[in-house]
Amino acid sequence: MTYPTVEFGAFLAPWHRVDTDAHYAIEQDLELCVAMDKLGFSEFWMGEHHSGGVEIVSDPLMFLAAAAQRTTRIKLGLGVVSLPYHNPFILADRLVLLDHLTKGRMVFGAGPGQLVDDSRSIGIDPIDNRRKMEQAFDVITRLLAGETVTEKTDWYDLDRAYIQIAPYSDIQTAVTATVSPTGPKLAGKYGAGILSLAATDPAGAEKLQEHWGIAEQIAAENGQTVDRRNWRLTCPMHIAETEEKARENARHGLLYLMNYLSHVSPGMQEVDDVDLLIDGINSTGFGVIGTPEMAVAQVKRMQEKSGGFGKLLVLHGEWANVPNSLRSMELIAEQVMPEFNGSKARRQRGFDETVNSDGAGAKATSAGQAEAQARFEAERAARASA
Repeated sequence: MTYPTVEFGAFLAPWHRVDTDAHYAIEQDLELCVAMDKLGFSEFWMGEHHSGGVEIVSDPLMFLAAAAQRTTRIKLGLGVVSLPYHNPFILADRLVLLDHLTKGRMVFGAGPGQLVDDSRSIGIDPIDNRRKMEQAFDVITRLLAGETVTEKTDWYDLDRAYIQIAPYSDIQTAVTATVSPTGPKLAGKYGAGILSLAATDPAGAEKLQEHWGIAEQIAAENGQTVDRRNWRLTCPMHIAETEEKARENARHGLLYLMNYLSHVSPGMQEVDDVDLLIDGINSTGFGVIGTPEMAVAQVKRMQEKSGGFGKLLVLHGEWANVPNSLRSMELIAEQVMPEFNGSKARRQRGFDETVNSDGAGAKATSAGQAEAQARFEAERAARASA
């Protein structure tokens, strides 16, 4: 089966150990974005969280505005904005500003919010978050399209609201999908991309093809189209030159942070041994703590499970220290990305044609050199006899 080419990026909540200085951690996340821009990654995503002590960026719009000043080409994804936390008109207006500040490199990622304490802190019931996300996404889409919106709900009241500045670009959008059908339903209705945050979780992986089917069906019913090239799948990944080295690197923070996430994400369980955790991650296909070859095999499994997607986002956290994390991204750029973005196949063709040519190039060069030598000697002989 032929799958779409795959672009690579990273998705950060971000997750950092509580004993890592927050200012240092934020600066390192910015530096990671700069490094990925230079390495040729296509996207960098940053999330919104307000509690828990681990996920420490409260405003991804501000973060990406800073990142935009330090980078040149990488797309910057809001991964994601928790729509129930914001008045949709004010958020839409800020999105347009960020679109200008990034010169069209922003991708608007929308989600319902995940941390219960975030919702509690502002007095909202997390059970309502998905409904509110749908309402807000509809309003924001209409505002970005230039509509004037008058709408009153139980949590916002808009009176002839419109965005006074036109967007810099045709803003790309993506909605989160985990297990519920909310994300693919919205993607289909509005022709948006899908951001599958549980693509390698056993429950989420089993929903991948169903979710794409929902998106296609809803899109057809609403006169929209969805494109697998705008389908983003996430996967935890840390790689090194050897599996043993990757495992050693991951002792820095993997167990600590995964045990934190077991209190946040359904289906995850606390474990007390990092090697047991890594064994489970690798054997179940939840992620890769290993080598570039293991990462290539993982992406191929994800292609088969989904039927094909356009973007692989490495779920990146402080699994390892900063130098080892950067090296992991370098290895992905050097040895994993070329397997899926089409660049290796073309180079391989040229290489194979050369080495399978029975030395045609060397023979042609040798013949040319001999001809040049003979011609030179003939010229000198003619001059001498003149």
